[in-house]
Amino acid sequence: MPLRNTSNRYGDIAIALHWLVVLMLLGSFSLGFYMHELPVSPLKLKLYAYHKWLGVTIFAVVALRLAWRLWSPPPALPASMPGWEKRAADISHHLLYLLLFAAPLSGWLMSSAKGFQTVWFGLLPIPDLLTKNPPLGEALAEVHEVLVFLLLAVIAIHVAAALKHHFMDKDDILARMTPGLSPPNTNSHRTGYP
Repeated sequence: MPLRNTSNRYGDIAIALHWLVVLMLLGSFSLGFYMHELPVSPLKLKLYAYHKWLGVTIFAVVALRLAWRLWSPPPALPASMPGWEKRAADISHHLLYLLLFAAPLSGWLMSSAKGFQTVWFGLLPIPDLLTKNPPLGEALAEVHEVLVFLLLAVIAIHVAAALKHHFMDKDDILARMTPGLSPPNTNSHRTGYP
């Protein structure tokens, strides 16, 4: 499979970056929901550090993924797809990228305002973006939570749309981003595969 995207399929790099972000998000969401209710303890502080490391890494990988997307544009959507669906797909992708940057950034701002510097993997200090301001930190905690739930909602719509395309529309939208998945077999709908 090619490294760059082709006219009808994502390349290896786009696929790898996509699924890497998915795995990191699963880890970050799981940690975030689990640690949120824990009492203050050494375990909770350690989990917060892991969560922050994941957030910084997600931010960096999403930046790399966006740069790759600009350099190697994604395959065009099927010509048979209605215009409103193409617009919805475009809007949802923009929202995904916006929230994938905004959620980690809000966590970084919150951590800075609360006076807890992020040290990436315990090695690289990430500069604080704000001076210590606990009331602002609490407000930013609320912003971070809202952004995370918005991100989860957009991801749910994204997944539902991909499954709809695969099982109902029987096109190649899901198959071209999923390793090992073939497009649905249908005699009436050609998807650009031989």
